[in-house]
Amino acid sequence: MAGPMQVSLEDVISMLLSRVESLSANDENSKTKSNIIYRALYKKGLITDEDILASIKDEYKMLKDLGVIQAEPKDEMYQTIADGILQWIKCDVAGIKKSMADYEKKLQEYAREEAAKKPKIEVANANVLNQLDAAAAATPNGKKLII
Repeated sequence: MAGPMQVSLEDVISMLLSRVESLSANDENSKTKSNIIYRALYKKGLITDEDILASIKDEYKMLKDLGVIQAEPKDEMYQTIADGILQWIKCDVAGIKKSMADYEKKLQEYAREEAAKKPKIEVANANVLNQLDAAAAATPNGKKLII
């Protein structure tokens, strides 16, 4: 009977990272192949803008029927998704760059809003602390206000 095999944590992490890198590369490869095929079909007229929109609606209807999502998106959302897909299929570099810039702006705005919601901790400078110490010394019980 063979004894238990020992594997270091470093070896496990290394194996997992290697696997994640492999999956990421395979995913990118699949996306590239799909984009090429979709572009060829679109250029031949076998896929239309309306086909893309209808397929998106079918996908979300199926997800709702399966219980994966609670409600289907509004029509504007369908069109936004279709526009994004069509930008890739049509190789609309200017449109993609604009969408990425708009998305970056929205992320920055969201980050600013979230930062504004968080409570801020402010530290008093030495002069203020000295004034507080002086005020505490002047109190009848001599207790400090801040420790």
